[in-house]
Amino acid sequence: MRRVLLTAVASTTLVAATSAAPALAVGNSPEKAPLFNGSVYAIAYRGDTVYVGGSFTSVAWGGRSYERARLAAFNTRSGALLNWSPKANSTVRALAAEGSAVYAGGSFTTVSGWQRDNLVRLDANTGNVSAFSHRVTGTPYALATGNGRLYAAGSFSAINGSTRRNAAAFSLSSGSLDSKWKPSADDAIHSLAVTGSRVYLGGSFHKVSGVSGTLRIAAVTPTGGSVDKAFRPSAKAQVNAIATDSNGVYAATGGQGGRLLAFTPSGKPRWQRVFDGDATAVTTLSGTIYVGGHFDRACTTLNNGAQGTCTDGSISRVKLAAVSQSGALTGWAPQANGVIGVRTLVTDRNRGAIGAGGDFTTIGGQNRKRYASFR
Repeated sequence: MRRVLLTAVASTTLVAATSAAPALAVGNSPEKAPLFNGSVYAIAYRGDTVYVGGSFTSVAWGGRSYERARLAAFNTRSGALLNWSPKANSTVRALAAEGSAVYAGGSFTTVSGWQRDNLVRLDANTGNVSAFSHRVTGTPYALATGNGRLYAAGSFSAINGSTRRNAAAFSLSSGSLDSKWKPSADDAIHSLAVTGSRVYLGGSFHKVSGVSGTLRIAAVTPTGGSVDKAFRPSAKAQVNAIATDSNGVYAATGGQGGRLLAFTPSGKPRWQRVFDGDATAVTTLSGTIYVGGHFDRACTTLNNGAQGTCTDGSISRVKLAAVSQSGALTGWAPQANGVIGVRTLVTDRNRGAIGAGGDFTTIGGQNRKRYASFR
């Protein structure tokens, strides 16, 4: 059940005042879910199934432990672990579900005994490895689908020997490498967000395809991959995650502390929130923006000091927080533990829920090892 939560935050430039309308948020208490023995890097939803990828090697459910080599799936409503169990030999860092397929990217070389070079397509029901196979020279960090394509981004230099500087696309129908979509980033791309008219990129790059005004965040066209020069904001620190909604674009960044940046569709700054640690994940649901990361507190102004410490006051928000469309901090505060905390946030639009993955082991004192969902 969702709850209406009141805001409580001081105002300053580009930070909303406390008089802003309250934002709707999912509940603070996490739902029942399996427990993972290693990091969760990626989450993908498909109907009532959630697919999870990471560095884990076993998953606990119903008092038993089950072998799951860095890939697992379970029912979103009951939490029951499913038999879906392809085996990756190293970390899975990105997932995307489309139709009857689940795509996984990471630093693996084999999946269920089949040679797959950091990228694989799996049957969403059986987990079987498909014929989709490409040589990726480097590591994908993000996957997303749309416009008839699978988009991949990360730290890589080539696909099948063809130059691709940290971004590539594949046909969903044929599985072939898209020969036209090849924006070129001069450093790693850590996140993707796909719409019908743009593909947003976020990372540590300074320029995309040599175009100025593309510092760490950029938009490119979904078919040709050319830079959309109508959207050219910049970020002062590495962009770790990007999300979009009808109001604009949101970027979670690192730096001195961490920040959640909001832009209009034309790239103009709307507002920002500051935290005392990196913001590494962001997603949206029903007008509320959810952010996760390494932080323990949300600053009440834009000012922070050494190691990100809030200098003008702060509010406890341990690894998770939510912000309204006006930029006001809401009362949503599940309080995850750990140093790394949250690595990824994904919206389950089928149920109106939020999924979080990372390195935490408790949420609000409840046993939730490395995965949690809120509804």
